[in-house]
Amino acid sequence: MFLPKSPQIIKALYAQLIWDIPNTENKIYLTFDDGPIPEVTEWTLDILKQYGVKATFFCLGCNVEKHPKIYQRILDEGHAVGNHSFSHPSGWKTENEDYFVDIEKSSKCVNSKLFRPPYGRITKAQAKHLNAAYSIIMWDVLSGDFDEKTTPEKCLNNVLKHTKSGSIIVFHDSLKAKQNLTYALPKSIEELKSKGFVFEVLNSISYV
Repeated sequence: MFLPKSPQIIKALYAQLIWDIPNTENKIYLTFDDGPIPEVTEWTLDILKQYGVKATFFCLGCNVEKHPKIYQRILDEGHAVGNHSFSHPSGWKTENEDYFVDIEKSSKCVNSKLFRPPYGRITKAQAKHLNAAYSIIMWDVLSGDFDEKTTPEKCLNNVLKHTKSGSIIVFHDSLKAKQNLTYALPKSIEELKSKGFVFEVLNSISYV
């Protein structure tokens, strides 16, 4: 079970986290979690290049270690990267010290001051500690591509229905998401572009 649109009450409770980037220029922020991996991340990069779109990849340190050439390709093609931890622990189920060690381990191979908590699960104490070193990036729109019960058509609709100027949108460059991703990503880009949205990367923003 997931919510394709982040509720305002949750945003208010965790106001120290970044859920969207309000602007009047129709800028939106496409993000991908859990890569890099062969085939899926490479396919994603090909699609982004085809449409002239830049995005932000929240990478797992363990995957960067396994696939450094794909990680380098992300950088070489002008995309931004963020830390998504090393081994994808849930902040709700992990002792703080262990959680911070895992993130620090990932920082050795993912050079970024952006962090997205795995599953979006982070405690207020963890967020307070990490905010000293990172901008913690959540999301406004969740495609649901990772959910095997979500059809490719529903995944596409989740994005198109809820995206507005300033939205941070989440897809996953993972094997689990592949079927939904390969259907919904190109169609999402085409439709959002036709509506006048402009895709930006997150590291080009000055966070206040």
